[in-house]
Order: sequence, then structure tokens, then C-alpha cells
Amino acid sequence: MNVCYDLHTHTTASDGTLPPSVLVARAVAAGVDVLAVTDHDTTEGLLEASIAAKGSGICLVTGVEISVTWGGQVVHIVGLGFDPENKTLQAGLAELRRFRGWRAEEIGRRLEKHGISGAYEGAKGYSNGHLISRTHFARFLVEQGYAPDMRKVFKQFLTQGKPGHVAGEWADLGKAVGWIHGAGGEAVIAHPARYSMTRTKLRRLIGEFQEAGGAALEVVSGSHSRDEAFTMAKHSRDFSLRASVGSDYHGPETPWADLGKLSALPDNAVPIWRGWPDLAVSIPA
Repeated sequence: MNVCYDLHTHTTASDGTLPPSVLVARAVAAGVDVLAVTDHDTTEGLLEASIAAKGSGICLVTGVEISVTWGGQVVHIVGLGFDPENKTLQAGLAELRRFRGWRAEEIGRRLEKHGISGAYEGAKGYSNGHLISRTHFARFLVEQGYAPDMRKVFKQFLTQGKPGHVAGEWADLGKAVGWIHGAGGEAVIAHPARYSMTRTKLRRLIGEFQEAGGAALEVVSGSHSRDEAFTMAKHSRDFSLRASVGSDYHGPETPWADLGKLSALPDNAVPIWRGWPDLAVSIPA
């Protein structure tokens, strides 16, 4: 029997547009069998998702997407199958959220100096009020007519050298992997083809990740082409890592990264879920 996995999704607990319970219902309707909710630097949405998953026929895997600074740029590490009550993991995530809070205020201040008033409050209105990301600022700026779409608003306002850019100070790679391992989970490099890295630099990242105890690469992603998936599968084999799949779904506004629509892993990739029966468990209510 073919099992449909989606191990990288977002809710309103971070920068997704659907509440956790609605995301679960949509995943069920899309034919997803095993789902991970992996919000940025928070596990806040997991309990609601778990309650929604009970009796639905879907298997929920605990997840998070941790922001890391490596090689002078931001890299995302997905954690899967961990204990969300782990104190060390939660302390690390709390520190990242504190930085996110300051960064959001600073983005607002910088946009104000550029003549865009009310950006912080506007972005907060698009968020759950606890975690305000660049995506929330982007939605506000598009809604206010400063750019026609999300891609262009990031380019014009929120990337390096632009008025609303604030450099990140995120977790160390080894620490992030350690938090996930310490909580009993497995670490995955999210959408590795999306980073603007040379092949040499990417392989150096993968090597350091593997040495730190990393488990897998996200080989099939909503932001990967099929050729990129085959390239990432080769990297995973070269470093004896397993392969994960995830849409990076943020909501129905991004139909190119929809739930249940991922292509199959390349035949020679070893799936991260091999031997998982004890890992794919719902969170106790």
C-alpha cells in the first residue's frame, strides 16, 4: 500500500494561514496519511493538531523548523518525532522567539524610516500575535499596495540591502541538531536546493550536519524541481543520510506547494520513515 507522507507544513502558530485543526482536516481531505506540523521555532500548534488528528485516520508526527545561522546565511533544520515537552529544546526555541520578537520590532522601525508607517502593527494583525515573521510583513506590504506579490515584496523590502532587512542571529547548527536529538527526534535539512550555495558549500553543510548527528535531507520539497530531488537524493546517499519529503505548505495561497501532491522519492533514496512505527505517534492530549 502506498502511504502519502508530508513532513513539512506550517500553521498560524508561525507563518501559515490555516489554524492547526484546519490544516489537519485539509491534509486528510488531500489524502495525506502521515503529517508533520513543523512551525518555525515553535511547537505551539502541535496540541491542537493532535486533537484534530484523533479519529481522523491521519498519523501526526511531532515537528518543528529551527532557524540556524551557518556559513553566513540562514539554514532551516526540521525536527521530527521528538518529545515536545523536552525542556532543553523548549528553552532553545524560546530564545529564538525572543530574537524574532526584537527583529519584528526592528523591521517595523526600519520600514517606518523608509516612509512606511504602521508596518509592525499591520504584520502583527496577520499573525497569531506571538510570532511575527517576515512573511507577515510581506502580506501587509502586498495588501497595502507596496508590491504586487509576495516574491516581489521580499525582493524590494525584506532581503539584504533593502529597507526592511534585519540580519538574523539564529541557532548554531550543532546546537539545533543537539536539541532535536536530546528530545528523542531526528533532524532534517529543509529544502536544501533552495539555499544559494555552491555545490562545494552545500556539501560542506551536509557533512557538518551529518557529523553533528543529522538524519536526513529533505529530498522532495514543494520548492524543489524533479532534477533537484534527484541531485539531493545523490547527496543523501553520499553522506549516508536518509531522505525526507515535505511540501513546506503555508496555505491555499501557494498551490504549487500543496498537500498530498508531492512526487515520489527517487528509487535509490532511503526514506526517513523506514523503521518508524514508534516514531509516528500523536501527542497526548
